[in-house]
Amino acid sequence: MKLDALEVARRTGAEPFHAGGQGLGFDLLSFWRWACSDINGNALRGLIAEYLVATATGGDKGVRTEWDAYDVVTAEGLKVEVKTSAYLQTWKQTRLSTISFDIARKRAWEATTNTYTSVPQRTADVYVFAVHAHQDKATLDPLNVEQWKFYVLPTRVLEERVPEQKSIALSSLRRLGPAETAFGGLGRSVRAAVAG
Repeated sequence: MKLDALEVARRTGAEPFHAGGQGLGFDLLSFWRWACSDINGNALRGLIAEYLVATATGGDKGVRTEWDAYDVVTAEGLKVEVKTSAYLQTWKQTRLSTISFDIARKRAWEATTNTYTSVPQRTADVYVFAVHAHQDKATLDPLNVEQWKFYVLPTRVLEERVPEQKSIALSSLRRLGPAETAFGGLGRSVRAAVAG
């Protein structure tokens, strides 16, 4: 029995659920609507941020690999770790959420070999800290790229300045000198961060 990693192809959403070769009247798109409509929740908002980074850097041609050692590989082959935070949540809030990000070194997992690195590390070339910065629940829309701010920082800066730190607040991140950009400048900022 061969148990290599699966090659995952893009789906259209029209693929039917079925039994005995017969469609059951509902499809993959129906599942996506049921499972993925709360795009303001932390998990899916994080995936939206990864997709925005992938789209801005030409890394959106394939399919996302869940739990991989980094989130996006750009068209040029740069490895990008995407971290996300937001002021607003789907639940009732008494105040805006504090913006902070996980930057801890991790034992990286390689999907094609199903192995972990022996030592925790930061495996990406660059970090993109994506803030869904909108602060009005009535008009909250993570699909509106104007509601996002991106902070781009080479991994080497984290390694030099905060090597053992596990999380970082936005104010502390800004002191590290990341490139701050809107969506339109994101691809250019990622390439510049690695080149510089």
